[in-house]
Amino acid sequence: MKHPRTVDDVMTHAVVSVGLDAPVKEVVSAISRWRISALPVLSPEGRVVGVVSEADVMGKVPGEGRPGTTARHLMSVPAVTVPRGATIPGAARLMGRGHLKRLPVVDDDGRLVGVVSRGDLLKVYLRSDAELAEDVRHELLTHLIPEGEAAEGETMLTVRAADGVVTLGGHVPDSVSVNLLLQLTRAVPGVVDAVAEFDTRVP
Repeated sequence: MKHPRTVDDVMTHAVVSVGLDAPVKEVVSAISRWRISALPVLSPEGRVVGVVSEADVMGKVPGEGRPGTTARHLMSVPAVTVPRGATIPGAARLMGRGHLKRLPVVDDDGRLVGVVSRGDLLKVYLRSDAELAEDVRHELLTHLIPEGEAAEGETMLTVRAADGVVTLGGHVPDSVSVNLLLQLTRAVPGVVDAVAEFDTRVP
């Protein structure tokens, strides 16, 4: 089972967007029909060039409307986007800094491939404690503790999770940094916090 780690794992692939020349009525209709607060605006090549929100429409269009008003005139630029390979915590920080509800997701060429919302990012916290423990153990044994040590029994790492809080126990080589173990654990999507309760450190 693949555990969510990047934006690509949790984003919505079906995205509602408009072109630069979309008239204001089309923009408002899309926002209303799909019950979303903002739309990515795309260039003819499919690249995200701006975002038009409910606030943009209300703030830039006079009460009676203006002939020829399009998404090009309404959108906010530059668009705040996130690459599909961005980590979930990284995307959450970007949303928080900009007070954003949704982020367009782009590929290496800046083309729209999806959209990620606050709700999408929060889904990682719905994972079971058993899934979290399994993911943390795999992360630590694979990226930090050599396979040979684990195989020879020099490393006996235990991982427990309760309500998203992960407890590391057992014993690991003295050369392994406990602080680094905790940092790696906290970086696993869905982990609320991590604590270390090692019995012994093996020379």
